[in-house]
Amino acid sequence: MLEYIMISGVLMVILVIVLLQVNTNIMENPANRLTYVAFTDIGNGISTRIVDLYAITPRNGTITTRFDIPDDIAGRAYYVEIGPGANPVDQDVKVSRGDVDTNIALAGIGASRGVAGNTTGRGLNRISYDSEGFS
Repeated sequence: MLEYIMISGVLMVILVIVLLQVNTNIMENPANRLTYVAFTDIGNGISTRIVDLYAITPRNGTITTRFDIPDDIAGRAYYVEIGPGANPVDQDVKVSRGDVDTNIALAGIGASRGVAGNTTGRGLNRISYDSEGFS
């Protein structure tokens, strides 16, 4: 009887340890990898849209475009911010949520035009250009 209780106790401890590790290694790590790849795709898409808008900007006037990005990635919301990059001249598109984030270079227009803003995945998003600048 004593052997049965000892073996069962050891097996229960091992079961608890395995259950704690399963959540991290089997469920969270693949979800974080998927999130990182999706954030990279979203950052590249936003960077491309900004550069495309920059290519057709009017000398005098305003231009606005609307676009849609996924509402959530792996069932959770995320945040997009455009701001300064690693170098003072560069700008990045940062897509983040919790401890997962990506920084995508803004394809070379950061030196000639200041770009700033933020958004989330919810609803339609907008990129605007005004030749006189925004205040």
